[in-house]
Amino acid sequence: MLSDDLRDLYQQVILDHSRNPRNRGEIPPPCLHAHGDNPSCGDEIDVWVKVKDDGSIEDLKFTGQGCAISQASASMMTQKIKGKSKDEAAAVREDFRRVVMGDGAPANEDALGELILLEGVQKFPQRVKCAMLAWRALEQALEGK
Repeated sequence: MLSDDLRDLYQQVILDHSRNPRNRGEIPPPCLHAHGDNPSCGDEIDVWVKVKDDGSIEDLKFTGQGCAISQASASMMTQKIKGKSKDEAAAVREDFRRVVMGDGAPANEDALGELILLEGVQKFPQRVKCAMLAWRALEQALEGK
């Protein structure tokens, strides 16, 4: 169970990222792009990824609309993934998925940073979909789907 201090921090971080999203916008071509939506609640996210020749993620942006959790998760994702290789991004995505789904401890909890604050959504299955929306779009973009 979250302590009151951790719950307050969780709320502050979510609200800050949803009200002041980082890396919001589009990347002009050439770039990878994917659209994700959650039909059960209407959230939508578009992700744009620019990958360097060495395979690292040079830039990552998103646009979309939805609840505070989907917007905050997308904002935090862009900050965490920029500069990482595709493999590193996949590892962070898997650790984040494990945390929000309640599927056990992440392989590298430290790599998640403030994303760990979204752990509480595991208690609300509909919110898990919101938290994972941008991550699924990122995965599709990197796979070229």
